[in-house]
Amino acid sequence: MEAASVLLHSRTVPVGSRLDLQRARSRGHFIKHLRCGEHTSGFHLDRTANSSQSSFLFPKVSNVSLVPAKRARTHLLPPLRCSYSSNAAAESRNPITELFQNLSVEAVKEKIVQLTPIDVVKLSGILSISVAAAKWTVRSLLNPFFWMYFSWSWLFWPWIVAIALAIYGLYCLRKHLRGEANIFEQLAVVTSAFAWLTLVPPAQFNGYLEGWPFVFFFVYHYFFFFNVSVRRRLYGDYYARPHDPKWDIDPPKWQRLLFCVGVMVGHWLAALEGPELHRIPGGWSNVGVWVLILITILMHYNSTLYLAKYSEKVVVPTAVVQFGPYRWVRHPIYASTVLLFAAYCIALRAPLSLLFVVAVCLLYYQQKAKLEEAVMVETFGERYLEYAGKVKYKFIPLVY
Repeated sequence: MEAASVLLHSRTVPVGSRLDLQRARSRGHFIKHLRCGEHTSGFHLDRTANSSQSSFLFPKVSNVSLVPAKRARTHLLPPLRCSYSSNAAAESRNPITELFQNLSVEAVKEKIVQLTPIDVVKLSGILSISVAAAKWTVRSLLNPFFWMYFSWSWLFWPWIVAIALAIYGLYCLRKHLRGEANIFEQLAVVTSAFAWLTLVPPAQFNGYLEGWPFVFFFVYHYFFFFNVSVRRRLYGDYYARPHDPKWDIDPPKWQRLLFCVGVMVGHWLAALEGPELHRIPGGWSNVGVWVLILITILMHYNSTLYLAKYSEKVVVPTAVVQFGPYRWVRHPIYASTVLLFAAYCIALRAPLSLLFVVAVCLLYYQQKAKLEEAVMVETFGERYLEYAGKVKYKFIPLVY
């Protein structure tokens, strides 16, 4: 009976009862609030009490004591973080809301006062450039000339097409230098180069294309691909055969680079110097240009054909060729190239550019012809010297 009365009148309730769970929840909630207030109130939880005396379900408040924060800093363990958070605390830590909360007139004034003269100059420059760019953009978009004419000539041709073609041509050239380019990629290299020689310069200075630029774009293709077509005719493909490298006669790389740059500059100068395309007369006044084009193609055709007949692998000559155009000049292939560039300048009515391009070509081909003639003398000896004595002119009959 005494044991039963003790159980009835005792405050201790058996485990698993509903009262135990309510007390555990309320005490756990109190501990959470106590932990959250640890950092804000300047106190923390004292862990020196014996933790074995408290149960997991029944945390005892008597084991929790409030100690000033200054004593907690000397403790070996780091301070406990708050494990209880509310919506208000999450919103207060939002960087966006903090930014707007900190933004005030006083803060802006403080920033302005802290600016140095150098900062003012930088900000003024950025602001002026931004305003000028915005005004230029708006003015261009609202200009009817931009949409009626300038957009088609500048945005769509030649720059977008020409730049894309140039980038692809450089990519194919890189593969070609590695020996990995196929026929289409080699064609892309040549086509991109000819576009920037014959089409892009007059389109830049005229805003549109018509007439001679289109003609010479296709003439250049036929002219410079004729050597490749000879290989196709003789061997059934377009690839060169292995041969003695001594016949790969080229001046130094810097001279070749200067030659390419000079030819490009000459074509751009011709487009700049010549009149607008619609002012170039047509009809019978252009008969002379067509005659020059035909002479150039026939000279190049016959020179390449005769050289291929008396050469092995189209590169190594087996005899001193003295037929066809070789009866008038010693280097008719180079002479036909100079004549082709000259015909382009004549068609665009650019005499000063004509003199410039001819001078660049003669300076370069003079060095290349000198190297070739040294190899020819080494290979054929007196036979080539006799031929050079008969044909005294290198490029231009009766002139040079």
